[in-house]
Amino acid sequence: MPYPATADNNRFRPRGYKFALIRDKSLAVNVSRVVRSRLMNKQTSAIENFRALHDSGCFILPNPWDVGSALYLEHLGFKALATTSAGFAFSKGLPDGAAAVSRDLMLEHFREIAAATSLPVNADFQNGYADEPDEVATNVKLCAATGVAGLSIEDSTGKSDKPLYDFDLAVERIKAARAAIVSESPADGPSGLRVVLTARCEAWLVGDSDPLRTSLDRLVAFADAGADCLYAPGVAQPEEIAAIVKAVAPKPVNVLVFMKNCNLTVSQLGDLGVRRISVGSVLARAAWTGFINAAKEISEAGTFNTLADLTTFNFNELFRARSLE
Repeated sequence: MPYPATADNNRFRPRGYKFALIRDKSLAVNVSRVVRSRLMNKQTSAIENFRALHDSGCFILPNPWDVGSALYLEHLGFKALATTSAGFAFSKGLPDGAAAVSRDLMLEHFREIAAATSLPVNADFQNGYADEPDEVATNVKLCAATGVAGLSIEDSTGKSDKPLYDFDLAVERIKAARAAIVSESPADGPSGLRVVLTARCEAWLVGDSDPLRTSLDRLVAFADAGADCLYAPGVAQPEEIAAIVKAVAPKPVNVLVFMKNCNLTVSQLGDLGVRRISVGSVLARAAWTGFINAAKEISEAGTFNTLADLTTFNFNELFRARSLE
């Protein structure tokens, strides 16, 4: 039990109490240092691997929404993962968006996913949980500290009356994010040790009147502002994808595959020059689709036929192996 530091009870403390207290504190500090060092080494390795994936070829960046789905995607052999703000929000019974999912809750989600897997993780950080560049910079530092290998910042305001930030402000926000990442890197360290910054233009998703033109203008400016990877979720036509790739070359482009362009293959996207393919909330929606179909059949028809098609994958074995690591 603890011994309060008062004159009245000094005589009741066991001999060597002060030494034991100092020893215990020293041990705790050393353990903390070891843990921090291991986490930093893991993140450094993840960043190096993530950057290497962007150097050539085309890779798939699937989007888990929780630890279980992240571990299964790693089990399948994917080389990197990206979080999905929508998939995570839905798992919490919340709508997608920074207004509904708090910054701290999202940061804890990033930390949990990055700690659970050995793969590089890209964080869907939405608008950086801030409007002004200096606040974006502060939050980007917090995001980078969660152990992720990359993060994305979008130009969507979340407001229906003005869905995109003004051009100049959008560019300044990316500059601020880049400066924040650089400031958190070792002064004499190579740029390859810096978290990968992806800049997103949400023109297609917010219903912009000329999404291709808006995306081209902004993505080129974001590339010049220091973004490592460029991303315009919602682009679907091959010729539009090719135009974006050409405009920001040689920097890599991420393409979202979703319901409107799911006819495209990895090979076709690679031929267009795409380096990175993500699927956003699609996998989470696929899981919800199976759940909804089974639940509705039980509720409406009183039958259980969909249960015959359930996966027999041994999740216990997969997750037990992780618990023994």
